[in-house]
Amino acid sequence: MDLKTFNKGGTKSTQTSFARAMIALLFLVAVYLWIIATKGSIENNTFLIIGAIFGAYMAMNIGANDVANNVGPAVGSGALSMMGAIIIAAIFEASGALIAGGDVVKTIKKGIIDPAMITDPQTFIWAMTAALLAAALWLNFATSVGAPVSTTHSIVGGVMGAGIAIAGFNIVNWATMGKIVASWIISPLLGGAIAASFLFVIKKKIVYQDDQIKAAKKQVPFLIAIMTWAFATYIVLKGLKHLIKLNFPTALVIGLVVAVAAYLIIKPMVAKSARKLENSRVGVNTLFTIPLIFSAALLSFAHGANDVANAVGPLAGINDAIVNGGISTKAGIPLWVMAVGGLGIAVGLALYGPKLIKTVGSEITELDQMRAFSIAMAAAITVIIASQLGLPVSSTHIAIGGVFGVGFLREWMSKDETNWLKEVEEALKSDKSKLNKATKELKALQVKDEKSKADYKMIASLYSSIDELEGKVKVEKKDFKKAKKEQYVKREAVKKIVAAWIITVPAAALLAAAIYFMIRGIVLP
Repeated sequence: MDLKTFNKGGTKSTQTSFARAMIALLFLVAVYLWIIATKGSIENNTFLIIGAIFGAYMAMNIGANDVANNVGPAVGSGALSMMGAIIIAAIFEASGALIAGGDVVKTIKKGIIDPAMITDPQTFIWAMTAALLAAALWLNFATSVGAPVSTTHSIVGGVMGAGIAIAGFNIVNWATMGKIVASWIISPLLGGAIAASFLFVIKKKIVYQDDQIKAAKKQVPFLIAIMTWAFATYIVLKGLKHLIKLNFPTALVIGLVVAVAAYLIIKPMVAKSARKLENSRVGVNTLFTIPLIFSAALLSFAHGANDVANAVGPLAGINDAIVNGGISTKAGIPLWVMAVGGLGIAVGLALYGPKLIKTVGSEITELDQMRAFSIAMAAAITVIIASQLGLPVSSTHIAIGGVFGVGFLREWMSKDETNWLKEVEEALKSDKSKLNKATKELKALQVKDEKSKADYKMIASLYSSIDELEGKVKVEKKDFKKAKKEQYVKREAVKKIVAAWIITVPAAALLAAAIYFMIRGIVLP
């Protein structure tokens, strides 16, 4: 590439980055102007304005980072284009936040800190502001390095750090924090195990059958029905709670009825589509495309209903403290707060989401529709099971764990690729054994003639050559295994993501404490 071409490419990239930054800034300005116009009469509304801007910034970072887990596998498998994924995710994330978002969210996130130890409303407002900004900054950094992290853990770290800065370590509910630390292990392992299990079943029941089309016609409707059951149960529990509150068993039965209906509708459709397909993995893969699109939409809706509400919880707390002049352990989330969260996610996703979508969809392991379907199944089922068992799992960790699980299963099942190296090793060992025998026979004869000496030297030379070749084969086999592992699951990506997960809470906590002290230093004389 010559300098002229390089300059053109660099200029274009710079212009694109500048345009994205300007659009993001315009959104923040729009939030500012809207707050001024609608909340200007509220006394002491400065921190409400600041909190709203930080909340909007936080929401954009959620869109840029966290949403990738919902649509990344569908994009990586080719079921959705990048533009299609962004449109679907933006619509359903915002819809989930506005339609099915939580009515009431604990402002002190999941009991992380004891609100009784913060008696001054102004101090509480500073703390929540610091927590919001710290979580947003951490998400921004994680996105810039291509590491998908948990929004929930980021805001938990922010609230914890600000609380410690105010009242010391005793303010933290360490039992709850222990559960969150446990979730770093539980979430990816659970998601990975479920995703790998579904992929294993698909391979055994469909891919490894002589007549894949016949097997697919039987198994695919059943698999889609299971996915429908999981999503229907979730929507009944969360999406309809404004109209009617149902317990889990009731929701499970309703979901099962919907799943049976879906099975009866889908089965003839799959049979009709299968008649046009070739009897191959590629052909069968296409049957999972439409279910993947629906799963991306429903996962986005679920994410909007849950994680967005959690993320803007501190903003709801700020609003409640300013409007009511006190500190509540719970605060209703006004519609305008949810709107800031929902729209902010859509803007952040459209501007900066593609980077993390590519990371999740293609940079950890190669995905096709079957693998992506297994990951979506894992995400849906695990979230429901965990929520009913009270396990503090992260949707981000579940989804990424599902990607890991699929990749490692592929690696484990791909053993035939090293067979030829094993055969070479066995052949060399056989030749080496024969030479050993010939050498011993010559030594046993104890002949001194020149011919025997020459034969002995020749055998020794051959032995040395085979020994050298055997060493090279061992090195080649080791390198081949390493390359195979890198092909199926990229170790560097795994290390980077796991490292980001581990430091999310402490990093957000340190940032929040520093920001709180900075705010206090500016505000107090």
